[in-house]
Amino acid sequence: MTEPAATDQFTTKAGNKTADSATLINTITEALLEKKAKDITVLDVRGLTTLTDYFIVCHGTSDTQIGALASSVSQKTKKELGEAEWKKEGHDARRWIILDYVNVVVHIFSKEKREFYGIERMWNDAEITTIEDPEIENS
Repeated sequence: MTEPAATDQFTTKAGNKTADSATLINTITEALLEKKAKDITVLDVRGLTTLTDYFIVCHGTSDTQIGALASSVSQKTKKELGEAEWKKEGHDARRWIILDYVNVVVHIFSKEKREFYGIERMWNDAEITTIEDPEIENS
């Protein structure tokens, strides 16, 4: 089930997200919203895999925007939290950029790659939260 969430109040139905993960998720989603990421979703995969706790998935409308989204996340998490990615991939091609913060993995796709790989479909048992852009909601 999908439910909208404000970035400054991200919680799950279970209410047991760690403060560190919540802060990181909020910071990442704020950075994505600042650069107008499309269809931001957070997948809680804690009970489904040991790879990570959360996936954040979004897409951009151009190679330039995809690069800007990744740069925005990297800069904001470093500046505000002192967090750097453990690993990052895909920045040169700008079709699917992965920013791995260990407990939170960010996937920034082109729309076509997002539809093709279907991470949300692959993890359809995850609790999925949609992050709404407050500017769109208030207009």
